[in-house]
Amino acid sequence: MSNSKHNDKHFVIQKGKAMCDKGTKFPNFKITSHKKHYWNDADGQDDYLAATEDDVIFNPPAMPFGNCSVKNGNPCAFAPSGKWAKTYEKVKVMDKSCLTEISELMCATGGKITVMNHGQQSELTKANVRNADVEFMQFINPFFNFKEFVNDIEKQDLGDFK
Repeated sequence: MSNSKHNDKHFVIQKGKAMCDKGTKFPNFKITSHKKHYWNDADGQDDYLAATEDDVIFNPPAMPFGNCSVKNGNPCAFAPSGKWAKTYEKVKVMDKSCLTEISELMCATGGKITVMNHGQQSELTKANVRNADVEFMQFINPFFNFKEFVNDIEKQDLGDFK
């Protein structure tokens, strides 16, 4: 296994947030490079689109980072200086490298944009509960009857909780 600086880092999705070291607001990513690959979303919702090195627009597009300290607190005039750097070269979407939590983008005005939040969330599913080690769960929380919890979950119709 290779020792990459991207190990243990999450891929960035559209509902993630960016930050500029010279700004005051934290906009969401806006994926414009493709409409093909979604991280952890089988339904293909736009919020889960994979961010790539070419995605240099944010939502909102006007003054995405609020006020800029380089411009003495005046409104942000974001101007990307090329593509994202520190991308994950081993994973590509339409020949474009994907962003992870350590990716960076320079602004021609003088700021450095980084990933504040990748946008992905962990979700518990019935399969997670079913596959959990009952004895271990009982050990770490002896006051909670995990076996009974598993049985209750299996009986319930939880919609998206599959």
